[in-house]
Amino acid sequence: MELTPVTDLPEIRPGDDLAELIAERAGDDLESGDVLTVASTVVSKAEGRVADLEEYPVSARAQEIADTIGDLTEEEKDPRFAQAVLEESTELLIDCPFLLTETRFGHINVNAGIDQSNVPGHDLLLLPKRPTKSAERIREGLAEHGYDDIAVIVTDTCGRPFRHGQRGVAIGWAGMPASRDWRGEMDRDGDELEVTVQSVIDELASAANLVTGEGADGVPAVVVSDWEFGDLEGSNELFRSVEDDLVRQALREWDWKGGA
Repeated sequence: MELTPVTDLPEIRPGDDLAELIAERAGDDLESGDVLTVASTVVSKAEGRVADLEEYPVSARAQEIADTIGDLTEEEKDPRFAQAVLEESTELLIDCPFLLTETRFGHINVNAGIDQSNVPGHDLLLLPKRPTKSAERIREGLAEHGYDDIAVIVTDTCGRPFRHGQRGVAIGWAGMPASRDWRGEMDRDGDELEVTVQSVIDELASAANLVTGEGADGVPAVVVSDWEFGDLEGSNELFRSVEDDLVRQALREWDWKGGA
């Protein structure tokens, strides 16, 4: 497959039409059947998902979290940031030594994915409220500009348990299944695969992240071409349910102080 960055996009501001801006710059690099990955940062900016710390009156819980983490790290922590994380989350899985949360659309990550960098004129950049709806709107907008049958993936960068560094992941998608289901297929020895489900949108997001870069060099949109989903069954399941998530169940019983 081929990965092509969409360059020369301007600083995105609330109300900007991302589909139009991308269509104007993608040119012949974007064709029917391609996949377009778009960084959540520009999606959030276009949707006005910016905020300032002064907008978050501090609750007792937020103050407690900031004080506890501050005492542990010997650094002063702003309880208003903790309050913002709480308001963007449906569940707080770890409250010390960092905040691991579930967002309102089911994504589990640190600090509810709230960013404090590259937010001109504001303190915080929040994740899109409903990234899959965002992907659908971009896809529809591209169709209006003559780009039909384009799958769209909204991406974010996240850390991983047991490993250093971050990689790209999908948080919203439209126009393609999330996963390829290999269950029922045979391996080379003729044994049936029983559990293998390939998270295709995460893999494409990670591949695109090699092109987008980080920091000041970031490019927020990438065209993935000459790639096919294949003949396997697809699934739109990406986030595990609580019933199937053994790690989340264990975290609910975990105490960072005592380890049990």
